[in-house]
Amino acid sequence: MPLYKTITVDESTNVLIWKIEETYESLCEGIELTKHCQDRVDNMKSEIHRRGFMSVRHLLAAVGYTDYDLYYDEFGKPHLKDGKQISITHSFEFAGIIISDKEIGIDIEKQREKIQIIAHKFVNPQENKGIEESNLDKVRALTIIWGAKESLYKLYATPGLSFEEHIYISSFTLDYPFVFGAINYKDKTSHYDLAYIEFEEYTCVYAIPAIIDEG
Repeated sequence: MPLYKTITVDESTNVLIWKIEETYESLCEGIELTKHCQDRVDNMKSEIHRRGFMSVRHLLAAVGYTDYDLYYDEFGKPHLKDGKQISITHSFEFAGIIISDKEIGIDIEKQREKIQIIAHKFVNPQENKGIEESNLDKVRALTIIWGAKESLYKLYATPGLSFEEHIYISSFTLDYPFVFGAINYKDKTSHYDLAYIEFEEYTCVYAIPAIIDEG
């Protein structure tokens, strides 16, 4: 069972990451899907997506849940029936979940050179300036920003939210695995704490609401 990594974020928040090494058939063993999810996985044309989907069900099982405990709202955001918050991600060889009492988001991305080609679609001028001034490795830095914005997008789950226009990531270094983010949408601003980890040329970023000290 390749449970690759577990992270205890706080007393109610845990991250679990699975390295996908098994065949799809092997991943199906011992897992019962709802009819809705069975139909979803049956209609997936990509073997990688099918394996990622089933790996997530093994991660659920690792923390005592089944596919029957999971449901999706009209925006496609996953929820757990016991009221806990959940976010899900998978990318090529890895899948991950984060579960918490708080609103949360998670994303795993493979570090690839081509992210530089699409950077203009999700990086705002201030974020780009931060990368240039700190002389950061561009692929690693852009992957962190993309993962941070993707995790916040999943957390916020609101149609019309733009990565470039509404989600802001603070300047950061590659020596300190924490980032601050904000969403400014329809005259409402929300602040978030994010952390990232890098492994085997992948980046995982997860987000939770920031505790604002108003004193």
